[in-house]
Amino acid sequence: MSEIKFTKLLEAFDRVAETAARRSAQTIGRRSALSAIGKLLVGGAILPVLPFDRSGSARADTAHGAGEADCEYWRYCALDGFLCSCCGGSISACPPGTEPSKVTWVGTCHNPQDGKDYLISYNDCCGKTTCGRCLCNGNVGERPGYRMGIHNDINWCMANTQSMYHCTVSVIVGVAEGK
Repeated sequence: MSEIKFTKLLEAFDRVAETAARRSAQTIGRRSALSAIGKLLVGGAILPVLPFDRSGSARADTAHGAGEADCEYWRYCALDGFLCSCCGGSISACPPGTEPSKVTWVGTCHNPQDGKDYLISYNDCCGKTTCGRCLCNGNVGERPGYRMGIHNDINWCMANTQSMYHCTVSVIVGVAEGK
């Protein structure tokens, strides 16, 4: 007798499943299903290149004094991120265990000591979680996000194998000529 109840239960389940499948086949077309899958794939592919705010709730750490660990240092005029000099690296070298980003943004900063303007390459150091120390947000010469080469709010680690942002270095690439 329990076998008969079990068989009837299975038959009822089959009927419900078949009815639901037929109803969904009549109301949901292949095109809408393919469209939904396409949206997920494209959205997933674009998500890593969207700009993001690195600051979180961190504050600038200026306890190191003037110089390489001070956001007011002239080379940091267009730097937006955590200073590698506070995170185990230096002003121009990434900390151990990280690698410089393959793409970068460039700014022009004025050195008050010699009165010259310098081209500065800001390289994100990639491969470790965010350092979280000495946050600086200099925006001299920054342009809108659609002008990527001169916009500093982008995760420049996106071109690296390890796309986690850790900190940023400031490398002089030349003297700016003429204004």
